[in-house]
Amino acid sequence: MSALPRAVVFDLDGTLVETLPDIADALNRALAESGVAALPAAETRLMIGAGAKVLVERALTASGRAGDDGLLDRCYDRFLEHYSAVPASGSAPFPGVCAALDGLAAAGCGMGVCTNKPHALTGTILEALDLARYFGDAVLGGDALAVHKPDAGHLLAVLERLGAAPAESAMVGDSATDVAAARNAGVPVVVVTFGYTDIPAAELGADAVIDSFAALDAALRGL
Repeated sequence: MSALPRAVVFDLDGTLVETLPDIADALNRALAESGVAALPAAETRLMIGAGAKVLVERALTASGRAGDDGLLDRCYDRFLEHYSAVPASGSAPFPGVCAALDGLAAAGCGMGVCTNKPHALTGTILEALDLARYFGDAVLGGDALAVHKPDAGHLLAVLERLGAAPAESAMVGDSATDVAAARNAGVPVVVVTFGYTDIPAAELGADAVIDSFAALDAALRGL
């Protein structure tokens, strides 16, 4: 059997954690305060992945309110306030996440998180869901550096904290942003089918596609 990578870096939203309930609630609260109609959660799901401000911008575009920078800034600020207040009340790790992470830890794999979610919120959610213990300081949110996914620098900075080279590592994500970041950094990538993307997982160009975390170990060994 092939060996596991020395380090595995995960996306957060739609990969490790089902965060949609809290994101959608905070977004709709922010939109309502500016007189913008609420969006269905199924629609919001496809807007997640490029960072909080892009999420709000996409929501305003879908609501026919694009192009108003003042409105965008107001809604973005209010979204962060609402979301920061209760970022994990309705969120939970996807099935099998903890078992998969336990297995990787037992095998000696270093693990990190590379997400476009704001860094402080990322830490809060990982702590609230008892996931922070797997990653130590190898966690970088989208505002932790001058660059963020799909820029290679974001992922490479996480790998640096893990002391691992791209060729001996792997990325696990759910979107085109994750695949692009991995490709830009020269890192093999696995995508999950249950995440937040408007492009089918099989069409993202990843090295492997999995339907559940039960399949992660075999996918990583097959890279």
